[in-house]
Amino acid sequence: MPHEPTTPAEYWDKYKPHKGEGTQPTPQMDRFNWTQYSDHGPGAEILGRPRRALELGPAEGKEAACLAHQGVDVTAVDFSSIQVARARTFWQGTPGLAFVHEEACAFLASGTTAYDAIYSVWGAVWFTEPEELFPAVAKRLAPSGVFAFSQAEPVAGLYGPQQMRGRWLEGREHELTVLRWQFTPDMWADVLKRHGFTDIDAHILKAPNPRDTGTLMVRAQAPE
Repeated sequence: MPHEPTTPAEYWDKYKPHKGEGTQPTPQMDRFNWTQYSDHGPGAEILGRPRRALELGPAEGKEAACLAHQGVDVTAVDFSSIQVARARTFWQGTPGLAFVHEEACAFLASGTTAYDAIYSVWGAVWFTEPEELFPAVAKRLAPSGVFAFSQAEPVAGLYGPQQMRGRWLEGREHELTVLRWQFTPDMWADVLKRHGFTDIDAHILKAPNPRDTGTLMVRAQAPE
C-alpha cells in the first residue's frame, strides 16, 4: 500500500538526529560543492559575484558559510528546526550569515529583499513544487540575478513528483515519505522558460566514477 507523504520538515527533523546528535564535528568548509562528491565539479563561481545571496534548504549550512567567508551577505532558509539549530551552532559568529527557520515559498512570499543569487544544493528545489517555487524565486531576484540548483540526476522514465522513503529511526514501524521533483535537463529548462528565466543552462555532470549517480546542474538568470 503506498505511503502517504510525510510533512517534509518532519522527515528532515528525523534524518540527521538519529545518526548521533551532538557528536558531529563542524563540517569542512574549504570549498563550495554542488555535487555529492568532494571537490568535484564547479564551485561558487556559478553564482557570479553576488553581494546578497539566498540559499533554499541549507541543511548543515556548509555552502552558505563558504559564501559568507568570501564576503557575501547570505540568508539560508530551512523548514527543519533541527537542521537550522545545528547550522547555527556550527557557524555561530560568522559575519554576514543568518539561518532562518521557515518554508521556502512562505519566506519568499513574505519579504521584499532582492537577491543577486538564489540557489539550492540538493535542497528545497528538489522537494518543492516548481510551479509554486519558481514564480516566487523570480520575484525576489534582482535584475539579471542568478538562480542555480543541483540535485541527483533523474532516473530514466521517472519524472515529476516521486516518492522518497527512508526508515531513518531504529525500531520505527513505518517509513517516512516525502515527494521530490525530478525532470530531464530539457524539462527543467522548459519550466524555467515558462516562468520568465533566461540564459538557461541545464545538464548532467557525470560522477567521477561513471558508474555512480551524476548530478543535475541548472543555472538561469532573471531578466535584466
